[in-house]
Amino acid sequence: MKQILIVLLSFTLLAFGLSEKIQKKVDKQIKETFDVETFTFSAKLISEDLAKTLPSTFGADNFFEIKTNNKLLGYAYVAKAPSKTAKFDYLVLLDADLIVKSAKVLIYREEYGGEIGSKRWLKQFVGKTKNDQLKYGDNIVAISGATISVRSMTNAMNDLLASLKILNQKGAL
Repeated sequence: MKQILIVLLSFTLLAFGLSEKIQKKVDKQIKETFDVETFTFSAKLISEDLAKTLPSTFGADNFFEIKTNNKLLGYAYVAKAPSKTAKFDYLVLLDADLIVKSAKVLIYREEYGGEIGSKRWLKQFVGKTKNDQLKYGDNIVAISGATISVRSMTNAMNDLLASLKILNQKGAL
């Protein structure tokens, strides 16, 4: 049964365009964060009209429901944010109440600034809600040599939290 679920999970992830490398990292983070071995991972579709009004991008390939035994554990949001010359991939896991449970930089493509991927730095996003406003240098710690990436991740998180607030108000979540 466990092997069948893992195979189905793999096909589901691949169907939505997550690369194998990202898929493995997302799976691992979900297992660690939610303390589960088996789960389902399916696209949480947002209407195109509503998605257009949101600060963050929401599509079939980046916003997912996470369930175990048909019980909603939470959501996964996978996206890209700009760094100095490239973009980095990141993951935000939310509980069923839309509270950030974890944030992770999945792939960082720059020579400098990779410190934003540290668990210690990313931990400051845990517990944030749709009602929080993040400010670089105020409630978000700066990192010397990673200013662009820190600001970018902070902006991406603000956009995500604002989007979640709108989705919640519109009854989409």
